[in-house]
Amino acid sequence: MRNISDIIEEYLKELIKKSEDEGVEIKRAHIAEKFDCVPSQLNYVIKTRFTNEHGYTVESKRGGGGYIRITKVETHSKAEYLARLKQLIGPAVSQQNAERIIQSMLENRAVTLREAKMINTAVSREALLIELPYRDQLRANILNRIIDVILYSEE
Repeated sequence: MRNISDIIEEYLKELIKKSEDEGVEIKRAHIAEKFDCVPSQLNYVIKTRFTNEHGYTVESKRGGGGYIRITKVETHSKAEYLARLKQLIGPAVSQQNAERIIQSMLENRAVTLREAKMINTAVSREALLIELPYRDQLRANILNRIIDVILYSEE
């Protein structure tokens, strides 16, 4: 059984897709009413599933005429997309953000499901048995090297 967060995510992605990836403007209260949930549930979905790491930009305006605008960041090539991910990773990356980046790589067909699972395992805190902040730095280094391999294997 799917949970409400999955249903809201699927609905928003479908809206974005129908907008021909132009992005979508939504009213928090309208969506909450449609799915019979509290507005904070919608905030949670947007904050965790429509991040830069997932390939989205989110703008919001609060108040009476407030809205949330979600836009899928389009890249023109796989190389451009992967280079953007490397920028997001930077010199250190948390496990949560690494998981989001790997999920984005899977959704954008840069890796297979099997590869995504292997990468997640390789960068997990259980595999990287060192203290913070070194663990986040090592995780970033591993992810960046994996992206380099993907980039160079495409040539």
